[in-house]
Amino acid sequence: MKAIEITEFGGPEVLALAERPMPAPGTGEVLVKVSASGVNRPDVFQRKGAYAPPPGVSDLPGLEVAGEIVGGSLDGKHNPFGLKLGDRVCALVAGGGYAQFVNVPLAQCLPVPRGLTDVEAAALPETFFTVWSNVFDRAQLGAGEGGANETLLVQGGSSGIGVAAIQIAHALCFRVFATAGTAEKCKACEALGAERAINYKSEDFVEVVKSLTNDRGVDVILDMVAGGYVPRELSALADGGRLVIIALLGGAKAEVNLSDVLRRRLTITGSTLRPRSIDFKAKIAAQLKERVWPLVEDGRIKPIVYRVLPAGQAAQAHALMESGEHIGKIVLDWSGEA
Repeated sequence: MKAIEITEFGGPEVLALAERPMPAPGTGEVLVKVSASGVNRPDVFQRKGAYAPPPGVSDLPGLEVAGEIVGGSLDGKHNPFGLKLGDRVCALVAGGGYAQFVNVPLAQCLPVPRGLTDVEAAALPETFFTVWSNVFDRAQLGAGEGGANETLLVQGGSSGIGVAAIQIAHALCFRVFATAGTAEKCKACEALGAERAINYKSEDFVEVVKSLTNDRGVDVILDMVAGGYVPRELSALADGGRLVIIALLGGAKAEVNLSDVLRRRLTITGSTLRPRSIDFKAKIAAQLKERVWPLVEDGRIKPIVYRVLPAGQAAQAHALMESGEHIGKIVLDWSGEA
């Protein structure tokens, strides 16, 4: 099969189309013929040598795919959605997604939502699993003490994670705010359901959030920046608020006033999804199928695909991601590599 290899750690140019042996699915796994692969920020980190795959996982980059089940184990124990050979699926993988074929734990495969193309479906798993796990499971965004739905601030609202978080929270009737770096990106966030998008280059998100919540602050912040943002984010939280860190684009260290954390009952937490167990990811898949897939199928949540490139142009896809100009997802199309 053809696959995109990281020939050495470095810039986008180190990605190259190569020949690899076909993978053989193990127990509880299926073989998926890949139509499209989503491109995500962790792929960039892996290419640079900063995010190694977990032990036993393919060295090929790629955390999400869409395609057709063509082999492997389909027994009921690992098949909660009743999938069959020939079914179109989208799936979260721990690695190996930049290839024509990939092994996937069956419990991490979801049927392609009705009406979506494989390219659109490939834009869902990594971001949707991440958002659900962190915003709704870890941070417990839900009803507040008075019964009203809580509020969410999404940092980097125009990113793949951001557009997913805005749409899911909005569709589930939560107030959502977002930050972005240009007027165009702010407008896009608001079109997706953000009540207010804040241009972090010209506005203070703490002041804006406080003004929009009667000086209360938001209940949950989904943060991909960390670093110097953390103390400001704590200021933007309501009492009892939760800050969930999922990336460290602004740095791994922050100085915070812990007395505020104690006095205001704040929570600082975070997670990475890739090394978690199959059982953990299967539980997220089940929640997505029940709570989110119907919203995708009725059009209330849509895949936001910024650009589709042939799989052989993975280097260009990574350069585009690092440019920061995209709104939504970048997807690799394998149809031309047959």
